[in-house]
Amino acid sequence: MKVEGQRKDRLPTSGAKDNNVSDRAYREWQQVPVEVAGETYLVATKPGVPAYGRTDPAAVLLGQHVRVERGDVIVFMNSGSGLEPLVAARRSLTSRIVSTNRNIVSIEAARRTLAAVSGQTVEIIPGNGASDIDEASANTVVIRIPHEKPALIQLLSDALRILKIGGTCYIAGATREGIKTAAKILERAFGNSTLLAYESGYRIVSATKTSNSAADETVFDSPFLPRDAFREIDATLRGQSLKIFSRPGVFSWDHLDEATQILADHVEIPAGASVLDLGCGSGPLGIVASRLSGGAPVTMIDADVEAVRSAVKSAEAAGIWNYRAMPSDVASAVIGEQFDVVVTNPPFHVGKETELSVPMQFIDDSWEVLSPGGQLFLVANRTLPYETPIKSRFGNVSNVHDGRRFKVLSAKK
Repeated sequence: MKVEGQRKDRLPTSGAKDNNVSDRAYREWQQVPVEVAGETYLVATKPGVPAYGRTDPAAVLLGQHVRVERGDVIVFMNSGSGLEPLVAARRSLTSRIVSTNRNIVSIEAARRTLAAVSGQTVEIIPGNGASDIDEASANTVVIRIPHEKPALIQLLSDALRILKIGGTCYIAGATREGIKTAAKILERAFGNSTLLAYESGYRIVSATKTSNSAADETVFDSPFLPRDAFREIDATLRGQSLKIFSRPGVFSWDHLDEATQILADHVEIPAGASVLDLGCGSGPLGIVASRLSGGAPVTMIDADVEAVRSAVKSAEAAGIWNYRAMPSDVASAVIGEQFDVVVTNPPFHVGKETELSVPMQFIDDSWEVLSPGGQLFLVANRTLPYETPIKSRFGNVSNVHDGRRFKVLSAKK
């Protein structure tokens, strides 16, 4: 890999929360100032957004080093709160700016961040990669790397497809997130790469498109690169076989995780009970709930649009008909509705960071949407301290299963 200049840029630290970010209600949005190349930008954030309460050095690097010319088309993928497209929009050089993200919380953050931009329209698309963007139409692609290698390969494949010959792909991320491996994949795809800057474990690397084909064609030999290609997983839950369909980057996308298996074994779904699968992933718990309830209504929601697409595919394959699946920030899409049972395996990481405000909101929202007498079933790592907040919200909590690695907690409203 070629290194330019051996230059190190001073970046904000990403450790402790910034002093100007206070603990507030989960759904209360905040505007946080971030400095890029001597200019201050206001970025929308709240719990559940990557790098909430912190400055993301990878986003700052991209804001500092991405170069565009007047009239360029630039596409941002996995851009978090929208800092990178905001910097590009403020420069008012481009003819088209597109920002995509598979997480609807990040999509809403980007909308709020970019709402104040005047004179430059930014297209914000919920979805993974650039499936809706024409081939060879972009001058620049900017990727804030995801944590999962298969998801990164998907984005790089899209980048190579939509870039014009001579166009530039930029990637940035942390060493602990796999940026060094990502840089090697970038070089295999484009046949070249340049390290532009590095600081405190974060790097930004660029590559130029010189051919319509990958330099090493084996880098894109995954069968899951097409948008409608799903991994098929054979599973047995509650003594019944089913097929689960999933996409790269969806939680536990290549196997049925142990916590889901345990929760499926211990959940109690009365006949005719309406069920909310909160944080549904690829949908196995929703399918089990539908079968146990005898076909009563099941609602599956998740913040990841690829998870929602996977859940739909899984439900259709299982012959489930009385269901709906939709993207949602925790249970925001169904607040005001009532369910007899909520089943959930709350995420406690946002990126690589532990963020317990998200599972705490899962608990609060579960109480909010349960009917009187309704029941919550929640699975978690046995070390996570969920008993106290559940009891505080519901007035009761019971341990349905206490295993070596996972526990199942239950509460009635």
